[in-house]
Amino acid sequence: MDDQVDRPSAIPPITDYELLRIITFVERVRAPYQDLLPTAEEDGSWNILLYLVKNHLYAAPVTISALASAAKVPYATAMRRIHAMIAAGHIEKRPTRPGGKSFLLAPSAEIVEDFLKYARRVKSLLAETFGLRQKPEDNEDFYFGGSYFAAQIIPPPRLVESLFRSGRELKFLLNDDNYFRSMSNVWSDFRNNMASRKNFDLQKLPDLHDKVIANSQLRRSAYDIVAINTPWLGEAAKRSIFRPLNAMIERSSILPQDFHTSVWSMGTWNGEQYGVPIYCTIELLAARSDLFERDGLRYPTTFDETVAAAKHFHRPEKGLYGIAWNGGGGMPIASTFMFLMGCCGQPILNLPQSRPFFTVDKASGEQLRPRIASEAGRQVLDYLHRLIPYSPPDILTMDWDRRTTSFLAGQTAMAYCWTVRAARFETDVNSVVRNKVTYLPQPRGPRGASNNPIGGFLLCIPQNLPDDQVELAFEAIAWMASPEAMKANVQNGFPVAPRFSVSADPEAAATSPIVSVVDRLAKRNMLKSWPRPPVPEYLAIERVLGLEIHRALSGALSDSQALENAQTGVDRLMRDAGYY
Repeated sequence: MDDQVDRPSAIPPITDYELLRIITFVERVRAPYQDLLPTAEEDGSWNILLYLVKNHLYAAPVTISALASAAKVPYATAMRRIHAMIAAGHIEKRPTRPGGKSFLLAPSAEIVEDFLKYARRVKSLLAETFGLRQKPEDNEDFYFGGSYFAAQIIPPPRLVESLFRSGRELKFLLNDDNYFRSMSNVWSDFRNNMASRKNFDLQKLPDLHDKVIANSQLRRSAYDIVAINTPWLGEAAKRSIFRPLNAMIERSSILPQDFHTSVWSMGTWNGEQYGVPIYCTIELLAARSDLFERDGLRYPTTFDETVAAAKHFHRPEKGLYGIAWNGGGGMPIASTFMFLMGCCGQPILNLPQSRPFFTVDKASGEQLRPRIASEAGRQVLDYLHRLIPYSPPDILTMDWDRRTTSFLAGQTAMAYCWTVRAARFETDVNSVVRNKVTYLPQPRGPRGASNNPIGGFLLCIPQNLPDDQVELAFEAIAWMASPEAMKANVQNGFPVAPRFSVSADPEAAATSPIVSVVDRLAKRNMLKSWPRPPVPEYLAIERVLGLEIHRALSGALSDSQALENAQTGVDRLMRDAGYY
């Protein structure tokens, strides 16, 4: 029942990234007119509006002098236009501090909504013009910024000729999961025996991190291409472990605009792209649709509804438990806590959440202070305590693999699950839930929202890889991240490709309901990377949370004491790092 994700709306949705693309488009359309009639006066009010909306999207401050300059008309004319728009209520003056005389400018809520309606109309007209909508009302079938103009059906994977000319094999350091295991199995076929399995070093997460660090300390890298877990990017950038890829990306066929914005930004640090997303995975709530439909029960959308549903289905005497989740100590429970904090509307650090374009690499000072001992933290622990009675008896040792197999075997009615693992529900020969699963957005906490955490891996090039090997390594990454290769991976059972053009491909989307569900969440800006902030201290933060939160759930500590311990521990880490 996808309507839990895709309930029709009278006003078609539009992402902030699309809105920026549309602003750029209308600005570029206007430019030829100014070239045609150089003496024609600029439309000052229009320029003012565009500047305000762009800076609103980026949560950037706007001074009256900067706005007057952006009008591109004489200063006196610009000031008259600005004051007229203030008087009309189109622009709001916001004091920089209480009682102060200085102020910043921002568009009013009404003018932002009017501009959104205008942008949706532009998007709709373009979709109609290029024939990229199946029906006139299907505005969402067209994404303004993807690669649909190239082709709507992606061709089969093609080999990259230069990989054959080099006469050498590529070596990879990758995560030991089903995605990369599959890649190592099929690589020789894709590359005409360019690399064999011995060229793939697959390591579990903790060991992968240690090996990445050890490799960076060698004089010459042992690997051409390295995959890292996205939360490790801050540490990698701080240590200069990988080469910046901006210049190579600009010369390549990689189109950042075709990637889900939340995914592409996970490889960015201080304006440099250090990694290309090879796959993304979203943690959703999987629910047994056959059980919910049999009992006429609504799918849960809140913490309270999830507890009630888990209680409803919990029948341990019949071998059925209410819900599976990551309750094991260390990394599993740390991730669960951070994700659920996000669903309560708050990250574990004091990061500003005004706009989705804020990234952790821009944070400084007090923005990096922990907020673990907070109302949101207490709400998360309360929620988990309430889930424990309706969970499998081994819940406090459960990790990613165990919760996947428990749901796959029909032992639980619901399970929080990464989509890359959820693919097994439809493809595993031992699955008893095939065609019986509905994938739901994460239920929201009190005063929170459905912030669905996004993870995955980045393909990077080691800084210590010899210069003469870099071009070949990047060509391999570009091919592996191409729409053609990603479509092949989707059709081979890995249903989350981080590119809009792949999600839009009918053949790719038909392979799993997960493809379209995640695509719709991405277009609604409901995929978030900030629940696991990729600061350089991320792994140390994870260790602190994994210890203290597990103590609270096991009863070794009170909730308040565990939260205070975690707050103090993370605060010490951030102080030692010199952030404040």
